[in-house]
Amino acid sequence: MGGVDNMTDIKTTDITYNIDGGQATGYEAKPTGAGPFPGVVVIMEWWGLEPHIKDLTDRFAREGYHAVAPDIYHGTVIDYDNRDGAMGMARSLDKDLAVREIDGAASYIKGQSSSNNKVGIVGYCMGGGLVLATAIASSNVDAANVYYGGNPDPIDLVEQIQCPVLGLYAGSDETANPTKVPTLEEALTRFGKEHELHVYWDAQHSFFNDRRPSYHEETAKDAWQRTNDFFCKHLC
Repeated sequence: MGGVDNMTDIKTTDITYNIDGGQATGYEAKPTGAGPFPGVVVIMEWWGLEPHIKDLTDRFAREGYHAVAPDIYHGTVIDYDNRDGAMGMARSLDKDLAVREIDGAASYIKGQSSSNNKVGIVGYCMGGGLVLATAIASSNVDAANVYYGGNPDPIDLVEQIQCPVLGLYAGSDETANPTKVPTLEEALTRFGKEHELHVYWDAQHSFFNDRRPSYHEETAKDAWQRTNDFFCKHLC
């Protein structure tokens, strides 16, 4: 169901959009008005397209972005207390299809009359790894923001990235080990890619998810400001 949030002047709806070889679905939030608006594709954690990701999509729209969160689990949402189920879904994910769906969401945004023809992507946990995978595979991406996501394998694939990268990581993180950050830093530097990587040493994995015990308010506020500054610089 779509709607208009009159308090924040955004519209939200579930959408279907075209990708190479078929169609994909997602959740859309955008400012009211004619634009032009920059775009953001919001890539979910391994729980699926659940309320936290929809809230983030709304939050980007309130900042003036046309935001879309692709449903790369195709309707499946995992409860937070079912970590094994989420891990199983992530491991069984068709990553090539997921990248096409993310890229398709960027194309969908750029195809709107309200678009300024610039789209960034941001992803969390599993979605953070998909940010880099999409930036490697796609020429549609104008800025890529990783939150505690894994590196591509092999790391030299980052040579194909054609946009600036912002990486935000947690120091106490068993999932996306912060020791991988220097490896990514070295590769991005070696290939001359514009980037900024930052580790919050006092934070845990999923420090940005305010529905999780790992949420760290001070870190989340700083990360949100860095994300806003990064996207404003490269998309606005």
